[in-house]
Amino acid sequence: MSGESSTQDGNGTAGRVIRIGTRKSQLARIQTDSVAEKLKELNPNVHLEIVGMSTTGDKILDTALSKIGQKSLFTKELENALERDEVDLVVHSLKDLPTTLPLGFTIGAVLKRENPHDAVVLHPKHAGKTLDTLPDKSVIGTSSLRRAAQLKKRFPHLEFKDIRGNLNTRLKKLDEKDDFAAIILATAGLRRMGWDSRVSQILGPEDCMYAVGQGALAVEVRARDKDILEMVSVMHDPDTVLRCIAERAFMRQLARGCSVPVAVHTEVKDFQLYLTGAVYSLDGSDSLKETMQTSVEPGNEVEEAAVDEGAHRVGVTASNVSQAAQDAAEKLGMDLAKLLLSKGAREILTVARQLNDAR
Repeated sequence: MSGESSTQDGNGTAGRVIRIGTRKSQLARIQTDSVAEKLKELNPNVHLEIVGMSTTGDKILDTALSKIGQKSLFTKELENALERDEVDLVVHSLKDLPTTLPLGFTIGAVLKRENPHDAVVLHPKHAGKTLDTLPDKSVIGTSSLRRAAQLKKRFPHLEFKDIRGNLNTRLKKLDEKDDFAAIILATAGLRRMGWDSRVSQILGPEDCMYAVGQGALAVEVRARDKDILEMVSVMHDPDTVLRCIAERAFMRQLARGCSVPVAVHTEVKDFQLYLTGAVYSLDGSDSLKETMQTSVEPGNEVEEAAVDEGAHRVGVTASNVSQAAQDAAEKLGMDLAKLLLSKGAREILTVARQLNDAR
């Protein structure tokens, strides 16, 4: 078992000091604090300690993420600390977590999703405008191939340029210089920072579908730590779990890694899970998009917590969510990816990757 300080009682976690790993950015701390508050409400006798650390993605600020070509840019250092028993759980933005986790780790909680859509944040001089009404050749800042590919196709009068840094840094670059007319950011991050007033426009799926897992927080734990896994699992939001399993299965089947333009949109309605997935060329001129659905009505199975590699679905362990529904969600993602691959998705993504590497 891990090396927590402890004065344990019967449930295995009461009285223990549980160390939570997080990135040091303001947004990461806000997200981690929100998870810590939920854990404390559910487990009043647990003592929580937050451990901040910097990741590779935080340190490389002069290169577009898609050009770095390394998975786990924002997670590896946190997972190393988890492996060394320096922390007991780690809070991530789910979209930062690869669809295949290192052996011995699992996502023990996927919390209720914030709005997953992207937002337009305008330079103050363009207040009141939208992407449609910005002047020709206006420069939009985004380091996401997914966003740029969709928006280039949808708004051909605009130009797109990489912008890096955390939320604070990117907003400063927007406001204090004239380089950008607007930047594209995740609505969820802006809301968690309390910056709703900066959201000029929320982009619906007809303009820009979102990234796999966007808007959801994930708690990663050691799979062997059954008491920690049990403690965090009550934070699972069933609909978010099913949507994100489908999205992650789609991504894993289609293209491992985030340096390709892949986008999704999911919805659960009347026990039906709808998944739309798409792939794009870098300029958005070539794309494939399809929608499939499946029933996620809970089965009658007796659900026994089995914390082993077989219990994971694209890295997620959720013994308190219908296993039949999880199986259906995972199959939906895989089936949609296979459909797109049969129509030429691999060729589109291969060219996109090659062109991105050559930039």
